[in-house]
Amino acid sequence: MYHQPVLLQETITGLVNNLDGVYVDVTFGGGGHAKEILNKLSSEGKLIGFDQDKDALKNVINDSRFQFVQSNFKNLKKYLQFYKAYPVDGILADLGVSSHQFDEPQRGFSYRFDENLDMRMDTNKETTAAEIINTYPNQKLAKLLFAYGEVLYAHKIATLIEKSRQISPIQTTGKLAEILIPALPKGKENKILSQIFQALRIEVNAEMDALQLLLEQSVEALKPEGRIAIISYHSLEDRLVKNFFKTGNAEGKLHKDFYGNPLTPFKLITKKAITPTEEEIETNPRARSAKLRIAERIKN
Repeated sequence: MYHQPVLLQETITGLVNNLDGVYVDVTFGGGGHAKEILNKLSSEGKLIGFDQDKDALKNVINDSRFQFVQSNFKNLKKYLQFYKAYPVDGILADLGVSSHQFDEPQRGFSYRFDENLDMRMDTNKETTAAEIINTYPNQKLAKLLFAYGEVLYAHKIATLIEKSRQISPIQTTGKLAEILIPALPKGKENKILSQIFQALRIEVNAEMDALQLLLEQSVEALKPEGRIAIISYHSLEDRLVKNFFKTGNAEGKLHKDFYGNPLTPFKLITKKAITPTEEEIETNPRARSAKLRIAERIKN
């Protein structure tokens, strides 16, 4: 399977509140969530799917109600306007890396394989993980490992990488793991390697910047009472989504009008994040860290 959709029913139930509406799945991938949205929509409904990964083209749905856009979701507004589908009734984002991307060795997302340090979701982009590992100054490398991977040993790891690359360039996932594993605490190697690979992937694909742009555009892109559902997999993403849904800005600062009423474009549909059941985690272990948040555009 390309990708087993996470929190499928919870997401679709919370997202689709107009069966004749126009919806956007900005992380189309294997089309799991998209197919379920189309199943729920009437013959008048429409769905637009975004994905920057050309592999997602293989999963395009043969349905007159569906339109595929091969682009990063940071370009949401531009393409919705192009297809005369602006504003929309709902937006869905299932963030992170798909099972397919993890399981394709040549993509370089996993240290389980010894392949080129790539990690590009859009393979037309120039910057790869190898370029970051081999060219970023020590301080810059340590900063991104701490910020995007929450790696406690960021400076130590950055220094180790710097020393190793002076001897010879680090070009593969296996080589990077081989350099790092001896220096990591026993029993925590896999966890810390995952954090390091996560940080590199976020940097390569500018994921946090793209997410912030998506959230900012969603305010105008959603009709009144339109909904946005976002599934995140690490605390950085979830914190940004939580802050934006609550306050309408990335900082999480709630502004109020002259009378003390909160100035926010959203009302929360999920007061707390929805997480997978034990049954879902058992059948799909990659769902373990998923958090779903849903908000509704307030009428002006």
